[in-house]
Amino acid sequence: MLKIAYHPIYRHPLPLGHRFPMGKYELLQQQLLYEGTCKEHNFFEPEIPNNKYFFLTHDPEYVSDLMNLTLDPKMARRIGFPLSEILIEREMIIAGGTMEASLFALENGISMNIAGGTHHAYTNKGEGFCMLNDQAIGARYLQEKGLVQKILIVDLDVHQGNGTAEIFQNDDSVFTFSMHGKKNYPFQKEESDLDIPLENGTQNEEYLQILKEILPRLIAEQNPDFIYYLSGVDIIESDKLGKLSLTIEGCKERDRLVLETCKNSNIPVMCSMGGGYSPDIKTIVDAHANTFRLAQEIFF
Repeated sequence: MLKIAYHPIYRHPLPLGHRFPMGKYELLQQQLLYEGTCKEHNFFEPEIPNNKYFFLTHDPEYVSDLMNLTLDPKMARRIGFPLSEILIEREMIIAGGTMEASLFALENGISMNIAGGTHHAYTNKGEGFCMLNDQAIGARYLQEKGLVQKILIVDLDVHQGNGTAEIFQNDDSVFTFSMHGKKNYPFQKEESDLDIPLENGTQNEEYLQILKEILPRLIAEQNPDFIYYLSGVDIIESDKLGKLSLTIEGCKERDRLVLETCKNSNIPVMCSMGGGYSPDIKTIVDAHANTFRLAQEIFF
């Protein structure tokens, strides 16, 4: 059964006019239920995990400053959200959702978090709307429990996973792969184990051909026990913060390629949704919903 992390706190509103579309999480759940792709039993409500699991990934002083809202104002501005107690609680629950979903992926082959993909969070700082790196925390959690050894992170958000790259820069047990816009945020990029920077305007055919050539080879070379997939839909042409030019159908084919490769390789995969900033919220929801539709089609 497909298990999906969703918590009512995901939809916590930001100040009026903030450009981050938090409403997409609630609308996405409603759409999946409405169309019958998912039932209520597919969703589980994550909790705040034990802080010790954050410390496996993040500097304890940084985590303490987040929780106590004592982060240096300059560092807080880099995050891009006005920090509040409920926002930090939300971030911890998102990380908890990815941790719990990782266990479901081991059981069922795949799992999802409607939120997550906070790949700009570093060991000791946050930026780009990210405070705690949910997939990095999930990876450390599985390894600490002795459930997996080698992990591959496939980050296909339009923005480079700079925080993820920094966290695992000296760790051969986690291979970081990021395919992203070359001239997009972050403008000072970190070095992933494999980076594929794409030119502005890259379209379906080129994008999918590159991914088709690289992903199976990576899996063969790295032989991972587990895959984290960051399936941002900010690669589509209408996205306000992306500079690539894929169609929604092209984005869906990207997801199909990744999920079918994981399924055919018999490697569990946990998916976090990542970014999506098209002007029309319906476009964002439909693009994200495709990932869930394909998960059901391919795995169940």
